[in-house]
Amino acid sequence: MLEWLLAALIVIGAFFTLVGSIGLYKLPDFYMRLHGPTKASTLGVGAVLVASAVYFTFKTGDVSLHEILVTLFLFITAPVSAHLMAKAALHIQVKQLERTRQTHKGQD
Repeated sequence: MLEWLLAALIVIGAFFTLVGSIGLYKLPDFYMRLHGPTKASTLGVGAVLVASAVYFTFKTGDVSLHEILVTLFLFITAPVSAHLMAKAALHIQVKQLERTRQTHKGQD
């Protein structure tokens, strides 16, 4: 049963990481590209880290704090860094596509 749980977490993590990577490659401008690594890839890496924590917790008998702390650090820093990158891009006026600009009409 544990193997199935670990396999499911790893497959889910790999799927979300792949979706985030494809989004980073395919989306047309900087602001849209931020969503790939900060949303899907964060969830993907988080699922793989949870799988690792569950595996080592059951293998050693002790709670695996390393993976839990890395997961918490990732979930805290990814949105903050994405927000700061978006603010910096707005400050230096990185070119936006028209459909990106349309979603922020009230903030111009």
